[in-house]
Amino acid sequence: MGVMDAIKEKARAAKRRVALPEGTEERILKAAQAAVAERLVTPILLGDENAIRGRAAELGVALAGIEIHDMARSPVREKLAAKLSELRRDKGVDIARAQRLLDDKNCYGVMLVKDGHADAMVSGCTCPTADVLRPALQILKTEPGVSRVSGAFVMVSERKELGDDGITLFADCAVNPVLTPRELAEVAISSARTLKRLLGLEPRVAMLSFSTKGSASHDVVEKVIEATRLAREIDPGLIIDGELQADAALIAAVGAKKAPGSPVAGRANVLVFPSLDAGNIGYKIAQRFGGCEAIGPILQGLNAAVNDLSRGATVADIVGTIAVAAVQAG
Repeated sequence: MGVMDAIKEKARAAKRRVALPEGTEERILKAAQAAVAERLVTPILLGDENAIRGRAAELGVALAGIEIHDMARSPVREKLAAKLSELRRDKGVDIARAQRLLDDKNCYGVMLVKDGHADAMVSGCTCPTADVLRPALQILKTEPGVSRVSGAFVMVSERKELGDDGITLFADCAVNPVLTPRELAEVAISSARTLKRLLGLEPRVAMLSFSTKGSASHDVVEKVIEATRLAREIDPGLIIDGELQADAALIAAVGAKKAPGSPVAGRANVLVFPSLDAGNIGYKIAQRFGGCEAIGPILQGLNAAVNDLSRGATVADIVGTIAVAAVQAG
């Protein structure tokens, strides 16, 4: 069974409801239909019901098994506005402003998750990442002990000796250009949780650098060393080591030579990059040169399951992200 097949099996068992704010977008409609056909989730399309039904008819998309939530006419809109006002009162959000904020599809979707009408939300194929993240951070907040949301990719290689049978998680590849040592430690912990939640694998986390165990000296190396120390302090049970070069983290013979006795070197299945530059470039090189399948981006560190789509996402990409969100929702 492939990695995405395994995630989809978990999604089927979870029986979650996933809000899709871009309810009239062609790819979203087709992905919702596919998600129902594969019995992955119950999709909830947001928007004007007449517009959604009309667009679905134009595209030949069957809406059986799909819920439609008309944002303007919903019987729960007043309740959501009251709750939003309560949550954001310290920011000056009264009922009138809350009603206006709920005109934003992503804010409305996040409030459905917050109030328990949906288990997860997937959005972003027609809007920037910031438009998805902003309401999620304002309303759902981050997990306890986590100050930054980060973005991970599950990378699947045909080289079965890498990671766990070819499976490795890369982070942060999508969100934070610069991280402090504490934030980098939080990314490591979030990434370990993501691998465990999605695939049930025991994480072995490598904190990457251009240095292995003191082979080079630089401020950016010291940041990785400090992040590793902090991650151990925050989560003493985490199997983590650093600083490690990528080859020392992944290749058994190199790990044994460069970092003898390390619990991670040569067998890492989570790679935490020292910066977004490195992480984003690294996953794309692994994908394009190395032929890896890249599953993501997967947002991690939020108090609930919200995932952002690339604006170039295909229908298959969206179906996969919906399945991931369902599993993240638990």
